[in-house]
Amino acid sequence: MLVEEIIEKKVELDCDCSIIGSISIISGKWKPVIIWMLLSGPRRFGELHKAIQGIALKVLSRHLKELEADGIINRKVYAEVPPKVEYTLTEKGMSLNDVMQLLAEWDKKHRVTE
Repeated sequence: MLVEEIIEKKVELDCDCSIIGSISIISGKWKPVIIWMLLSGPRRFGELHKAIQGIALKVLSRHLKELEADGIINRKVYAEVPPKVEYTLTEKGMSLNDVMQLLAEWDKKHRVTE
């Protein structure tokens, strides 16, 4: 057994808390930003990419797929040329609103300015 597996099992046994599952869904540098942007309404892929400076197309695409698989966002494809794809939060995704607002407030209160 690898050391990482032992540590992972120890964490599972020592920390039987539901926050691990929640954090795994919204973890990463960009997923909270994507969720935050979608809280204000539907966005197209290009809009998200332009608005999130520094995110690679491949990373945005992967995170959107992961958020869709986790039931946080819906992906709607319109039958037009050129193809139009729109992303919205599901009811489950919208339930993150309060959490996201609290995180934003926490950041404003504790942000370290350089």
